[in-house]
Amino acid sequence: MRIALEAAQAAAGRGETPVGAVVVDPASSEVIAVGANSPIGSNDPTAHAEIVALRAAAARLGNYRLTGLTLVVTLEPCAMCAGAISHARIGRLVFGAQDPKGGAVVNGVRFFEQPTCHHRPAVEGGVLAEESSAMLKGFFRARRG
Repeated sequence: MRIALEAAQAAAGRGETPVGAVVVDPASSEVIAVGANSPIGSNDPTAHAEIVALRAAAARLGNYRLTGLTLVVTLEPCAMCAGAISHARIGRLVFGAQDPKGGAVVNGVRFFEQPTCHHRPAVEGGVLAEESSAMLKGFFRARRG
């Protein structure tokens, strides 16, 4: 999660919403890929941290199926990202802060609980949640100020 938080901080430095994600191989603890929010800089509405990390991991491994890998992200994934996580066959999702407005894992549509969801990762939320939440709140407070 610390690596994801560093990626989130880097995103904030570029004016992007501070969300970071890391794909890790739990068997070896190897970091496969790191992603940070970049929809503004890349002019890509799908460039959420999770999508960026999943794309980089798939490219590195030469396979769109990331079976058994862990995705660590600083904020609860939205519906788009939850769908991508399911399609990638991520084995475990770890996230920091909950997102009551846009989250789709423990809030909103609860994507992985839907009968149409073909793959459900193990989910652990709340890891360094206060730090993740503080970073997001500080970012938006500064933008409004």
